[in-house]
Amino acid sequence: MNVVLAVKQYVSKMIEDSGPGMKVLLMDKETTSVVSMVYMQSEILQKEVYLFERIDSGNRENMKHLKAICFLRPTKENVEYLIKELRRPKYSVYFLYFSNVISKSDVKSLAEADEQEVVAEVQEFYGDYIAVNPHVFSLNLIGCSQGRNWDPVQLSRTTQGLTALLLSLKKCPMIRYQLSSEMAKRLAEGVKQVITKEYELFDFRRTEVPPLLLILDRSDDAITPLLNQWTYQAMVHELLGINNNRIDLSRVPGISKDLKEVVLSAENDEFYANNMYMNFGEIGTNIKNLMEDFQRKKPKEQQKLESISDMKAFVENYPQFKKMSGTVSKHVTVVGELSRLVSERHLMEVSEVEQELACQNDHSNALQNVKRLLQIQRVSELDATRLVMLYALHYERHSSNALQSLLTDLRNRGVSEKYRRLVSSVVDFGGKRVRGSDLFSPKDAVAITKQFFKGLKGVENVYTQHQPFLLDTLDQLIKGKLKDNLYPYVGPSTLRDRPQDIIVFMVGGATYEEAQTVYNLNRTTPGVRIVLGGTTIHNTKSFLEEVQAAGFHGRPTETYQGPTRSSVRR
Repeated sequence: MNVVLAVKQYVSKMIEDSGPGMKVLLMDKETTSVVSMVYMQSEILQKEVYLFERIDSGNRENMKHLKAICFLRPTKENVEYLIKELRRPKYSVYFLYFSNVISKSDVKSLAEADEQEVVAEVQEFYGDYIAVNPHVFSLNLIGCSQGRNWDPVQLSRTTQGLTALLLSLKKCPMIRYQLSSEMAKRLAEGVKQVITKEYELFDFRRTEVPPLLLILDRSDDAITPLLNQWTYQAMVHELLGINNNRIDLSRVPGISKDLKEVVLSAENDEFYANNMYMNFGEIGTNIKNLMEDFQRKKPKEQQKLESISDMKAFVENYPQFKKMSGTVSKHVTVVGELSRLVSERHLMEVSEVEQELACQNDHSNALQNVKRLLQIQRVSELDATRLVMLYALHYERHSSNALQSLLTDLRNRGVSEKYRRLVSSVVDFGGKRVRGSDLFSPKDAVAITKQFFKGLKGVENVYTQHQPFLLDTLDQLIKGKLKDNLYPYVGPSTLRDRPQDIIVFMVGGATYEEAQTVYNLNRTTPGVRIVLGGTTIHNTKSFLEEVQAAGFHGRPTETYQGPTRSSVRR
């Protein structure tokens, strides 16, 4: 189950099926992102695709010597663009590939528009999602809900993206969902409806143990997206932001022009592939080794090019050096900027207290530490607010809850009303009243014993104590112990055996910390393959945007007293 490979094979097949000759790849905004995640432009150029165009671009030239490969989402707008295109074709022949199921009526409209008979092929290739890592996908959607219900447009898009994912991996799964979430239930039912309606498409070879789709809701764990991160991929997203593998470094002091935007892709960058799950300390050592390796291999300034064979060797090796030089300068710049931000924002101190709030149950110590950090002016507005949010989520019902005092501290240090209101918004979004689970206390005797021994031993790394709630959920699922009354099946049948192929989808967005959890489970659990997807991949800023977009605007901080005890779970 490799989502990058699945999309890559679709793109390769499109190009191969169009045969030899010069080609243009005609895409829309979303399919451009889909393709760019799995192929570099230089790789596609080698396959005789010399031009990349958008279907909605009005100023494309007539180029009758080119074949057009069209890869588009089957939306109303795209079908209309194609009808216009086919009435006055700019290219010699058209190969039409849709990233999802297209209606018969739309195909008929296209056939009627094709008066000049330029369409050679119409197919559905289900690359209707963003392949982030081999085991991680996203739909790049923020703001999918209105309160606790779906925005209807986003529900439709999410259903399409998730069914396309299943078709691309050739899986017809049994479906389970989080009972405490109406949104998870609606999506589970929507996916089931599509599978029933398009049963011929989902008629894959049966496996002994059917695959399983598990749909969860972000509101069950609002802690994970609020934490600072210390492994490479997650840290880059948290501090710099990753947008379709691209990192904007234009605000970095003294940045050179060619490094203002860099691409971090495990497909094309060996150092990144090997280090994306390493912690920050290890990255520093590995960067040093990479630089030393580069110094050793670098062509000497005064290298003698006396013979033809010397010149030939130099020319053959030069692209390799150039690529290595680009990799070194890129990672040195990224890690240098992470290091600067860690120091400037006191992130080691901040993160230690975050981990304490997420993983331990000592209220007075936690409160004291949060209050101490709120007095340090170099702690950023975002970091100060997230500490108060973590406190508010953990100690929401504590008898000595001092949230009001912390909100006053935020106001006194000049934190904006917008951020202060977000504290109550986050509690409304993912507080105790909403959660179907208990995030903070161990569930059974085994977990309590583990926590006791962990307390005796201390932890290996104080910054990475936290494990996402997803780990516990998947652990229960793999052992066949995930409770049917909390995570029911859609339809009458249930899974008798332990699942082997698991697709987890997080409504409201997954995180790179959860992606790492899934990566580690795949590595350490023989016979189990897990793919994680989400409406988006969050860092703290995008998560808070999600909460706001859902309409959780919070109450004025002066009046916020925390939820009352009588409030009921939805």
